[in-house]
Order: sequence, then C-alpha cells, then structure tokens
Amino acid sequence: MTQTMILPAAVVHTMDPNHPQAEAVAVRDGWILALGTVDDLQAIDGATVDSRYADKVLLPGFVEAHSHGMAGAIWQHTYCGFFGRTDPVGRTWPGCTSVDEVIDRLRAADAAIADPGEPLLAWGLDPIYFPGDRLVATHLDRVSTTRRIFVLHASAHLATVNTVLMEAEGIGPDTLTEGVPKDAEGWPIGELQEPAAMFLAGRTFRSFFGRLQADEGIRHLGDIASIAGVTTLTDLGTSAITAEATISRWAGVVDDEAFPARVSLFHNPRFAATGDMDEAAAEVAALCPRSSDKLRLGHVKLVLDGSIQGLTARLRHPSYLNNVPNGLWQIPPEQVAGHLGAFHRAGLLVHAHCNGDEAVDVFLDAVEEVLAASPRLDHRHTVQHSQLTTPGQYRRIAALGLCANVFSNHTFFWGDQHVSTTVGADRAARMNSARTALDIGVPLSIHTDAPVTPLGSLHAAWCAVNRLTAGGRVLGPGERISVYEALRAVTLGAAYQLKMDDEIGSLAPGKRADMVVLDADPFDVDPVELRDVPVAGTVLGGTHHPGG
Repeated sequence: MTQTMILPAAVVHTMDPNHPQAEAVAVRDGWILALGTVDDLQAIDGATVDSRYADKVLLPGFVEAHSHGMAGAIWQHTYCGFFGRTDPVGRTWPGCTSVDEVIDRLRAADAAIADPGEPLLAWGLDPIYFPGDRLVATHLDRVSTTRRIFVLHASAHLATVNTVLMEAEGIGPDTLTEGVPKDAEGWPIGELQEPAAMFLAGRTFRSFFGRLQADEGIRHLGDIASIAGVTTLTDLGTSAITAEATISRWAGVVDDEAFPARVSLFHNPRFAATGDMDEAAAEVAALCPRSSDKLRLGHVKLVLDGSIQGLTARLRHPSYLNNVPNGLWQIPPEQVAGHLGAFHRAGLLVHAHCNGDEAVDVFLDAVEEVLAASPRLDHRHTVQHSQLTTPGQYRRIAALGLCANVFSNHTFFWGDQHVSTTVGADRAARMNSARTALDIGVPLSIHTDAPVTPLGSLHAAWCAVNRLTAGGRVLGPGERISVYEALRAVTLGAAYQLKMDDEIGSLAPGKRADMVVLDADPFDVDPVELRDVPVAGTVLGGTHHPGG
C-alpha cells in the first residue's frame, strides 16, 4: 500500500476559493490527496501524521513567472549594486551607494585576481542612483588600465566597460552600432546599451555569460529558491533552449530529486542559430515532449524594448523627462507580428518583454493581426513587465485574451528615481498598475525579474500591496491591491500564465504537493510587514526542503 502522509499546520491557506482553509494536507506519491481536519484525514487507510509543520503556516509554493537562470550563477562575479544583498551561500554584500564605493569594490576584486589576462567581471551597477556622476570608462580606468573590465547594470540591459577593453575589441569613433553613446569628440564613453552593443565587448562579454552556464550556477538558483519559498521558477529567455547542451545541462540538475524547484525554460529566438522564425518555432515545439515533471520546455520570450531606468525602454509621447531620447527597439516594430505569428501558429506560449507603453502598443497591434489570421483559444500570451500600461491598453489586453505580469518590485527599487528622473510623479504613480489590471479583468501575476531584483515573492507581493518606495513614499495609492490578491498573483496567477495552473498554484486534491512553509500567517501580519514573514522551507512534490 502506498503511504499517505498527513501534514498538520497552524493553518493551511489553499488559495482555492472552494476550500480556502484547512487544518492539514494529505499527500500521496507527491500529489495532494485531500485537505481537511486531522481527524478526518486520519480515516484514510495507512495514513501517517507528520507534525513537523504543526506550528507553521502552509500556502501553495510561490511561482516566479519572470526570473532568469543566471540569478544563482551571477554571484561568481563581483556584486556592486546600490542595495545590500545576500548571495546563495548566505554572505551579505553591502550596497555600493556612491561611484567611489563602486570603484573601491572593483579595486578589491581586481587585487584578488592573480592572472593579469583574466577579465574583471561585475554586476548590479545602478547608475540612476548617481545622478551627475554616471559611471563610464574613465571611472573604470581608475581600477585598471591593463585588465579588461565589464560591469553589467542592474537592469541587465546595459554594461559599462573600460578603455583597455574598448581598445582590445575595436570599439571607437568608427563604431556605428546603435547603443554606443559617444562624447563631444566622438569617442565612446564606455557604456554599451542593449545586447547588440554589449556583444561588441567580444570575448569579455562571452566570458561573462559563458561562466553562468555551469551546473553549479543552476544548483545555486535552487538554493535561493528554497530561501525565498519559490517552488516553480522560470528561465525567461536567457538562452537558446533548442541547443542540446543547454537542455542536457538543465535536465541533469533540475530533474535530480535534490533540486528543490520546478523550472520552465523559455526560448529566446535572439540567441537562436537560425533567423527563420518558422524553423525556430518548429524546433521549440519539438521540445515539448521532452518536458518532465520538474523541467518544462516549449515556451518563447520576445524582447521588444529595453529598461526604463536604463532609459532604453520605448515610451509613448512625451517619452522621458529632461529631453532624454526615446529608447531602443530590440525587434523592429514591423517584424513583431512575424515573430509572434510563427510561434503562435506552432501552438506555443509567448511572453513579450514590454517595459514601455509604446512597446505595449506594438505588441497589442501584433497580437490583433496574428489572432485575426490564426484564431486560437486560451493562448495566454503575456505582456511582461507591463510597467506603463494604461487603462485603455489593459482593456485591449483583456479583450485579446492576454495576461499581464507586472514588475511590482520596481516601485520600491526605482520608484523615487522614476519620479525624479525618468517619467515624473504622475506617470510614476500609475506604473505597475495591478489594481487597474485586476479591475479590468486581466489575469495577473507579479514578479522579481531575478537577478535584476532579489528573488522573493513575498517582497513582490509587499510592493503591490503597499506601493512604498525606498524613500518611504507611497507611489500611486489607488493602485494598491489586497494581500490576498497579491498572494494569488504569486501563486495561482503565475501558474496560470505558465499553463501550469492545473498542477500547481493552489492546494487541492489532484494537484502537486508543492508548498511554502511560513513562520507567520501573512494574512494576520500588518501589510507593511508582509515581506518580513520568515520562510521556514518548502515542500516540492511531498519532498521537504529547508529554507533560509
């Protein structure tokens, strides 16, 4: 007889409106068999009570529908972001709150590298926090004039490099690639905006991202997932998943019983070997049967624009403050319908990166065109980030059967800067407008975009509930949502957008036994303390994993 395990808790919040709370969960073979009182569940033949969570709170495991596989591996490079962060092994890195502190951090890293030919690779730079003193090549030259230096910005849409790297790769006055700003004399300043420009960093760029492909990095991704209570992750388009080596690497780690999360891999056609979108769609569709219980294949991400705080997202008129030029297109607008159509016709799920509202317009126009030619029910294509989406755009999103995954963490990490630097107080107040999306009936999730911000669904929920900036300002109070709505967004809402809501996202008989274990009830704490609820661990398919 197969063993049934009964897990009592202080309370079980199911996120299932048909049975919102229970005393305990009965688990068999990794699936939820039943919920109810301990007495009722003990009537199941062969059931055994495991009381390890008797004083804890159980919820469906958090689902992060917009993260990146490099969130774990990137810690092998030097962190120099503005906010303090903790790495996968528990070390706390203080934030670099000035350009001088960034340079000091990089000098220490440079001194620790014995090989003079090895590049210095760093990440997390937040130049928007240093108005008037934007980090450029001349700053990095203070660290080294002989070692190549590559610093990825927090948004992952820009990088800053030093002079020796530019000289080695031939980046100079004659470089015509879009996204290479130059000084008054025509010399590149050392900032590379968006992938086409970052690719110019050549072997250093390849070294930065190549080192993120090791198995150990994926295992570290699992480590930070357990700490954050996340049981389903995404690698949202940071690799060409049609490459056999990529699939084998992910499967080898994720399918191991010790790995504490499920992962949905999204293909990014920007990294594909072929430029033929129909061929790329066929390759991705052919991967679907290779999905496993823990590793899902067959989804696609399109990137339309850049980053608002990096000033590379595409915004409707009046665009950015202070006469900043509008951002950069990653896919020419006239090509978006062709890209989307190929993957749509192949029956695939497509998520589209649209930070700016002009990018949202282009994507919605493409969706309308594609659906008119190839109608398809329940496609669940999703607008990712959706930061400046207007009520009118949300009405179109709802009418087209689309979803929205809102970058709620932006309110805290960059809200003050959006007020002062990027779009002004009025537009900043309606950024990441979860309340509007829900009121219009748009299927909603919220995300962290890890490693852009730290992986942590409770923090993302806290941002959507409170809309507090780092400076303590309530930004757009009318766009706040309830604790229940925010927790639903990081569980069932996110699962719906990954087409996994029949398996995960709520606790109900017939669903997988994926749960987060909390030390306090998020519905009982002050909403301002929601992000501080301790994560004691997770349960994945009935297997227990410790938290932080």
